[in-house]
Amino acid sequence: MSLNTQTRFAEAVSDTDRAVPEGLIAWNGQQPERRFGVYRNNVAMALTGALAARFPVAEQIVGKAFFAAMAFEFVRRHPPRSPLLLAYGDDFSAFAAEFEPARELSYLPDVIRLEAARGKAYHAEDGVPLDSAELAAAAPDRLAELIFEPHPSLSVLRFSHPAITIWAMNAGEIDLAPIEDWSGEDAIVVRPQMIVNIHRLPPGGATFVLALAEGQTLAAAISAATDDASGFDLSANLAGALKAGAFTAIR
Repeated sequence: MSLNTQTRFAEAVSDTDRAVPEGLIAWNGQQPERRFGVYRNNVAMALTGALAARFPVAEQIVGKAFFAAMAFEFVRRHPPRSPLLLAYGDDFSAFAAEFEPARELSYLPDVIRLEAARGKAYHAEDGVPLDSAELAAAAPDRLAELIFEPHPSLSVLRFSHPAITIWAMNAGEIDLAPIEDWSGEDAIVVRPQMIVNIHRLPPGGATFVLALAEGQTLAAAISAATDDASGFDLSANLAGALKAGAFTAIR
């Protein structure tokens, strides 16, 4: 099959408005509209299922029928660019933010971002978390210059909605209850061992951990976090990040 035929085939598979590509034949010699339609539907259903498997809480929130319709439209507009589906849907959150039928669910893109980060953490490279004793052994006059190596699975997320609470309620982690405070929440997602964990961060925590993950010194990260949140607590944030397994080494 020529590259041109393969390209037209792939475009027609993902776009239901396109006709069956020329050059395709069936055993009975007729133009295989029905056979191609079945194949196209199977591809769409498989990709929709892959999205549902990756974003189960989003599906739980909107319902199976709504999610299937939204996912089908996403598949039509954003066909996969790789045979590996582990990262398929990385831009599903941005799509959901512009999906008109879901416009009233302003928190949905944040929940999808959180689920995407959990998937990335699950498939990330393994890494041994930093032992707090190693930090305690560092020379006091060099602490400000320390640089932390982030764990391969680490993601730092900032949300404009209480996405962590919403996710936890719909994932069965906590009981369903009215949310009184609709302020944004920050979190790190990391898999220090076998289990992916989500850790809600205190004020300034996201700025602090992100600065360290980007290779800034401890002093620079503290300065950035203090500017972001006047009540930034260094001891609580550093201890929390170490306990979560956010880093693997210092240098």
